[in-house]
Amino acid sequence: MLCVQQLSVIGRRDDLLPPTSLQAARGELLVVAGSRQDQRTALALTLSGRMKPSSGSIGWDGSPRIKVLRKAASVVDAPGVNEPEQHLSVRDLVTEDLALVPRRHRGALRSTPWLKLNDFEDVAGLWTEQLPARRRIELLTALALTDPDTGLLVVDSPDRHSGDAADWLPWLEYLAHDTGRPLAVVATVTRLPDGWSGPAAMIGNAIPPAEQPLPAETLLPETLLPETEDAK
Repeated sequence: MLCVQQLSVIGRRDDLLPPTSLQAARGELLVVAGSRQDQRTALALTLSGRMKPSSGSIGWDGSPRIKVLRKAASVVDAPGVNEPEQHLSVRDLVTEDLALVPRRHRGALRSTPWLKLNDFEDVAGLWTEQLPARRRIELLTALALTDPDTGLLVVDSPDRHSGDAADWLPWLEYLAHDTGRPLAVVATVTRLPDGWSGPAAMIGNAIPPAEQPLPAETLLPETLLPETEDAK
């Protein structure tokens, strides 16, 4: 289980990630909404242990160690970080990603048999920029799950490729519930999909409420400003 309390990242000018709290259990999809792409990416990188938080706490399966989190978490399709380069073919993308699988799990993995085994032969000859939104999310998550240590998938802004949640939401639900591996799946999005009734959170949901001034009747007499002629 992923447990996050008041996690924040301070940027150069403002909060790259305002204080946010959330939980994501194995076997469920958590959808986290935030209007800014930089904040969604910062959250995805922090949840996966790729970015150091400025404050707050984060733990995976009861451990607060970032090393444990990084081993279990895979961040998927983060803009400017690990999204596929447009000039890459799908076959080359698969070759590059398989090379990143830990050696002890890599075996004799090659792109052509992997594409066939995982039913991606239909897109093997495409450029990554040509991938339909649904096949893109299926391919990138399948590559992330090639590492058997992966227990947490953090998918960054899948809605930026399609305004239709049907292109990514059912697939991420399937990964959380039906793959035979107890996965926790987190998706950062611009806004919650229409009709979504599953686990959800908002970026910045742990910002402390601004201090409100006390009502006048609760103030001590000496704290009240004297009435002047101009104020009458």
